[in-house]
Amino acid sequence: MKEHISQLIPADWEARAAVLGTKVLLGLLIFLGFLVMSLIIKKIISNLEKHADPQREQLLALIGDVARITLMIFGVITALGTMGINVSALVAGLGLTGFALGFAFRDALSNLLAGVMILMYHPFRRGDHIAITSLAGLDGEVVSIDLRYTTLQTQEKKFLVPNSLLLTNAISVNR
Repeated sequence: MKEHISQLIPADWEARAAVLGTKVLLGLLIFLGFLVMSLIIKKIISNLEKHADPQREQLLALIGDVARITLMIFGVITALGTMGINVSALVAGLGLTGFALGFAFRDALSNLLAGVMILMYHPFRRGDHIAITSLAGLDGEVVSIDLRYTTLQTQEKKFLVPNSLLLTNAISVNR
């Protein structure tokens, strides 16, 4: 029985195990480095968010989340590559997945990017009375602005207007 087991285990198994253990340990250290870096970046942006004006809080929160997730993805890919795993198919798959998701969610992404632009450039603020000139009757006081919708309040109704609509149409602003 011992003879059969010894035939299955290569003679240099100790050296192979040491190399594999070193690669796995180095990969885990790289991943932990990226994890710590992402937490530090998120904390820095969170501190900036506390001192920013309320109009930019959501934008800074979005930037912090995107930075953290991006660093984590790079950390996983780098760690796997260091461990000896071929990540070229994974990277190609991430690219194709990003393209497919971008195409599938193009309306949601256009509203998100329009929300970021509205929060950055401040064409209007909370409390302003705006009217969308291309849509008769759609006017009201801006109650809130988030990344997807701007909420308008009239005397009798509340409207959730997609941000892409506000960015691509002419609006009049009364402060």
